[in-house]
Amino acid sequence: MANATPQPPLPSTAGEILDLHSQTMLRGTNWIFTVVVVSFHLGALAALFYFRWSALLVFFVAWIFAENVGIAIGYHRLLTHRGYSTPKWLEYVIATCGTLALQGGPIYWVAVHRMHHKYTDKPGDPHSPRDGKWWSHMGWILNGSLHNQTEVLKQYAPDLVRDRYYRWLNQYHWVPLTVLGLSLFSFGGWSWLLWGTALPVTIGFHVTWMVNSITHLWGQRRFATSDDSRNNLWVALLTGGEGWHNNHHAYPVSARHGLAWYEMDINYYGICLLEKFGLASHIKAASLTSAIKEKAKQASREVVATSLETTRDPR
Repeated sequence: MANATPQPPLPSTAGEILDLHSQTMLRGTNWIFTVVVVSFHLGALAALFYFRWSALLVFFVAWIFAENVGIAIGYHRLLTHRGYSTPKWLEYVIATCGTLALQGGPIYWVAVHRMHHKYTDKPGDPHSPRDGKWWSHMGWILNGSLHNQTEVLKQYAPDLVRDRYYRWLNQYHWVPLTVLGLSLFSFGGWSWLLWGTALPVTIGFHVTWMVNSITHLWGQRRFATSDDSRNNLWVALLTGGEGWHNNHHAYPVSARHGLAWYEMDINYYGICLLEKFGLASHIKAASLTSAIKEKAKQASREVVATSLETTRDPR
């Protein structure tokens, strides 16, 4: 795999860890998030009574741009981990697509995920199942204190905070979805509105939260990482490749999550497609072969170290 891009400096002292942990645990109900989540769930149910074939097409288009392009390819693999590079104008477009999933602004999303990687399944992790299965899936959103304008999060995304557009988009992340909703309603009525906003957003909530919860509870562990991350086929299929979570935690900056040929990673294929058109470069891609070789070298070094230790102390 190519050399990793240096990540932004993150807090590391024990005091900061405890402070961040207290920031994420239960402090009453976040009513803004709760009202939004409940409203969109009701809208998703209502969508079932307004079915049209054209609305189904609208749903799939909205899903691809919001979840695959916006969240997975954009917020996650591009902005959080810098697994590849794009022209700045395209980076802005992709990030704007991420707001269509209504999972917060780019600074918020990136900061929370970087915090997750720094303290995975330890005190300070915003959504570890070790604090409860419900907490890792939805509780941290509905009852946690982290929100889009939380000041403590800004130190986890200094690269985005320095960018004027990302500061604006983080504050007004609801604007693109609102514009999309009004446009869909103008052209297709309630059917297009509900199938193009409420339904994909609601399903997208749970699909993303499954990565936080399910892939830290059930699945296979290819790499002995220091956390509970697992590769889960069903989550990978639903998210376009984000379910290969143990692979991801072993190689966080890799834009490729499905390391084996049979691990479908649609989001990585999308990045490769951008590369074909000259719109993506500096792609960092781990492979199973390189991972196996690296693991073998590490095992060999451990054997040598053990042998040397035994030689020094024959007892």
